[in-house]
Amino acid sequence: MYRNCFKRVLDFCCSLFALIVLGPFFLLLIILGVCFMKGNPFFTQPRPGKDEKIFKLIKFRTMSNVKDRQGKLLPDEMRLNSYGRFLRSTSVDELPELLNILRGDMAVIGPRPQLIRDMVFMSSEQRKRHSVRPGLSGLAQVNGRNVITWEDKFSWDLKYIEKITIVGDVRIIFETIGKVFKRADINREGTVSDMDFGDYLLQKNEVSQEEYDKKQAEANELLRREKKK
Repeated sequence: MYRNCFKRVLDFCCSLFALIVLGPFFLLLIILGVCFMKGNPFFTQPRPGKDEKIFKLIKFRTMSNVKDRQGKLLPDEMRLNSYGRFLRSTSVDELPELLNILRGDMAVIGPRPQLIRDMVFMSSEQRKRHSVRPGLSGLAQVNGRNVITWEDKFSWDLKYIEKITIVGDVRIIFETIGKVFKRADINREGTVSDMDFGDYLLQKNEVSQEEYDKKQAEANELLRREKKK
């Protein structure tokens, strides 16, 4: 009953309550984002959701829109300013996902939504993680987040969907809060889990260059279709 009915109701109520309480802070971050990011403070990206239905994930932008003289965006490392690093280190950049939860794209707790170019490289077993709504946090995030391997991430995701309970979700929420305050497991540099899944498999020689190119083309086709909608 919790998994199929009450979880969605609680997710809606919790996200709505959080948005109301954090409203002033949310507004402040929007204003700061416009100033520090030189434009739109939000960043949206297509991600696979429940049943692999693609939705637009909403986050606070952590890289500015600064361009060179030719009008091209500068390299990532030049656009990631101190404000963006603050958002990432505190996980505040994830706050707009409360809107995704409110809309029904996501849940408070569930497997984190990965990139489409990650999804196409997953095995049929690993893609079972898409049988539930993706979450703001999940078992993988409180058991290593960005410092564990892709295999471990998917293993935790599959373990979560085996038994979804309100007690388990509440426990993950409190563990997530602890991780955020400690700023634990957020390192994005040099960790195999933060590398695109396809690149990770290619590096390990678990897919050939031909297979890699084919899967990347599949991901690009899915994105192209999404843009046409």
